[in-house]
Amino acid sequence: MKHRYLPLTESDKQTMLETIGVNSIEELFSDIPEKVRFQGEYKIKPAKSEPTLMKELSRLAAKNADLKTYSSFLGAGVYDHYMPVIVDHVISRSEFYTAYTPYQPEISQGELQAIFEFQTMICELTGMEVANSSMYDGGTALAEAAMLSAGQTKRKKILISAAVHPESKEVVKTYAKGQYIEVVEIPYKDGVTDLEELSKQMDGDVAAVMVQYPNFFGRIEPMVELEKITHAQKSLFVVSSNPLALGALTPPGKFGADIVVGDAQPFGIPAAFGGPHCGYFAVTSKLMRKTPGRLVGQTKDDEGRRGFVLTLQAREQHIRRDKATSNICSNQALNALAASVAMTALGKKGVKEMAIANIQKAHYARKTFKDNGFEVVFEGPAFNEFVVKLNRPVKTVNEELLSKGIIGGYDLGRDYPELSEHMLIAVTEQRTKEEIDTLVQEMGDCHA
Repeated sequence: MKHRYLPLTESDKQTMLETIGVNSIEELFSDIPEKVRFQGEYKIKPAKSEPTLMKELSRLAAKNADLKTYSSFLGAGVYDHYMPVIVDHVISRSEFYTAYTPYQPEISQGELQAIFEFQTMICELTGMEVANSSMYDGGTALAEAAMLSAGQTKRKKILISAAVHPESKEVVKTYAKGQYIEVVEIPYKDGVTDLEELSKQMDGDVAAVMVQYPNFFGRIEPMVELEKITHAQKSLFVVSSNPLALGALTPPGKFGADIVVGDAQPFGIPAAFGGPHCGYFAVTSKLMRKTPGRLVGQTKDDEGRRGFVLTLQAREQHIRRDKATSNICSNQALNALAASVAMTALGKKGVKEMAIANIQKAHYARKTFKDNGFEVVFEGPAFNEFVVKLNRPVKTVNEELLSKGIIGGYDLGRDYPELSEHMLIAVTEQRTKEEIDTLVQEMGDCHA
């Protein structure tokens, strides 16, 4: 077995103690009063040998339902997509894997160029003019977009569609509370944002309208109408998008979006039990200087050679706190690199083909469910997710599916009480016809 960690020897410990001028570990902590020191035994298992410990941990890990041995139809923001083998090879290189913030451009050109390429590809996908070096995840990126909108418009109300990812909505509300910003949820109708209700809520106090495209139910929002309603009041149009879907769909920038955010997880980033992932944040050039985080720019050195530098860093470490646009102090450089490598390996044609495969396979699954007597709700244009109505609790059905080696869909009743016994099913390019047919058959047995 390869040792990734070698513990200190007694000789190593003694050398360090001598270096700092003490004779023992006890002497090192002598200034801590005896009465506040813990004198008992920790309630943990006794230490085991390394081989025994590895066996135990492997046995525990084997209890997890992973995407290598199970067929997954669970999406809801985190998806099982194809990841080119080259992704792990590149991000495992020590110069990337151990890289820190590239403050010194003269020794960070590789890292800076990788971030610059990520920004460029995000702009191409979203149809926007400027993208930052990445955010923590899609949810916090959306919340930062809300804060930017309020600051830019000097308004204190955000309208957010009920068809936006429920967890992202909660993150927006959490950010807004501290800034005394009102967040109003616009209901959905037939699986998309209710345009009539949105029009009623629009007024001169609205900083932004926030929608998801495709939305949480997999539906394609009426972007043209949404943009008109939003900009009629000079509010900002904020769109959260699955970047893979943009390989086939018209990018939000073409619909007049002011800010486009999302999570780059579909490109080369594993599900990893929900994270860490990588948010992206793209804006029009007008909003460039209000963008949170940092931007990498391309320049030339004094000899005319192409080079890269950190261009804008509008946060409190670099400017006065009261002028900072955000307290985001970092970016997801390694995961952004993974996304960049995946997009590069796929190429423009590959990204488009992959997106279309998602649409086609989801369409086949939706039709197969309907042909087998299931009710598929929210009919209309969609990407790779759709909603199926059951006659039993989704949790019960999923437990039965899991015993058959299938990870079922998302229980919408968790977030939408009116959608109790409704399952959100994701079908990516990874799913085969046989896997889809098996899902429908097994769910039919559960449904009966």
